[in-house]
Amino acid sequence: SAYRLCTMRKLPSLLARTLTSGTSGSPVLPDMSEVRSRLRDIVGASTNWRDHVQAMQERKALHTLLAKRQEDLPPRRMKDSYLEVILPLGSQPEIREKYLNVHNSVRFGRILEDLDSLGVLICYTHTKQEGQPRSPLSIVTALVDKINLCKKIIYPDCDIKFTGNVSWVGRTSMEVKMHMLQLHDGDYSPVLDATFVMVARDPENKRPAFVNPLVPETPEEEEIFKQGELNKVKRIDFSTASLLKMAPTAEERNIVHDIFLNTLDTRQEGVGTVSFRSRKLPPNSVWMEDAKLKGLQICHPQERNIFNRIFGGFLMRKAFELGWATACSYGGSRPFIVSVDDIMFQRPVEVGSLLLLSAQVCYTEKNYIQVRVHSEVYDADTREHQTTNIFHFTFVSENEVPQVVPKTYG
Repeated sequence: SAYRLCTMRKLPSLLARTLTSGTSGSPVLPDMSEVRSRLRDIVGASTNWRDHVQAMQERKALHTLLAKRQEDLPPRRMKDSYLEVILPLGSQPEIREKYLNVHNSVRFGRILEDLDSLGVLICYTHTKQEGQPRSPLSIVTALVDKINLCKKIIYPDCDIKFTGNVSWVGRTSMEVKMHMLQLHDGDYSPVLDATFVMVARDPENKRPAFVNPLVPETPEEEEIFKQGELNKVKRIDFSTASLLKMAPTAEERNIVHDIFLNTLDTRQEGVGTVSFRSRKLPPNSVWMEDAKLKGLQICHPQERNIFNRIFGGFLMRKAFELGWATACSYGGSRPFIVSVDDIMFQRPVEVGSLLLLSAQVCYTEKNYIQVRVHSEVYDADTREHQTTNIFHFTFVSENEVPQVVPKTYG
């Protein structure tokens, strides 16, 4: 199957910590609205935009609760941060509309929003201080490392369960692994695996802050922790391999040159008259510059997170929807999301910003379409554009798609 299989690392069910427990029998799992209200309580965020400045001022007093060194914080186990959350699409039809797309399946952009909120709550659970209802930490999403899907369709009328825990910890950053399952015939079956990286900052979200160390307890947990360490090394290597810093490899140069030779117009008479400028489009191909879509969002207070910046999940949803529309118009049929890679959150987006999104098909193979979405904010006062995020989405189309061909070296 073209779809990567989800690797479900099931921690024992005794890890199932819940936010709210029933008085008897099995615990009642919290839903996504409880996740968001719990986050507001932990941070002390206001629900009224007019009060947001005062709410942020009140957080300043929490500076005294920050640890001076990581060693001063009690170590945590993986099961300490383990959470299970329900999205009751089957049992509560009234919330279904928000998650529904025109093809009568679940909007993946909404799932991205939920994963983002849950990832932050898992990190707050890992760093919770006894007897402190408010957290001095500002925990924000730094990176979506990977989301792999193993189901083509997410059903809009069956309950969804999210599970997750902190899987690796640095000094000020935490990796979170989350899984999503959907209920079919009385059983939950895997839909996706996600790996997010969160960073902890001080109460005003200005400087890095230390987080509790993580102690793996079993060989399986050791393996998960080791993988987190490898992921970190890979990210560092990847960031130094940028074309802006390093020349392409021999293999990359050959690929680029082959594409270039393939687009030369050799029909011109005489030897030596073929020029760099005389290019032709190979059959069943599209120039890369003709495979773009752009979008604009005005960032309203409704889309803010608990720190009064624009919610990362909202940015992911908007980028995904533009990426999906780009893949749809390019392939001429309905695309399905297969994988999300390397979403870097380079800078926060302020409420009131103009958010400019630009989606580009950057690679195709058979019926796969790779879309890159670049997001930037425009400041009307300074007239400056600044990159906030770059998103990478892999879609599979129902039919084989034309090959995308770059015209310029860039």
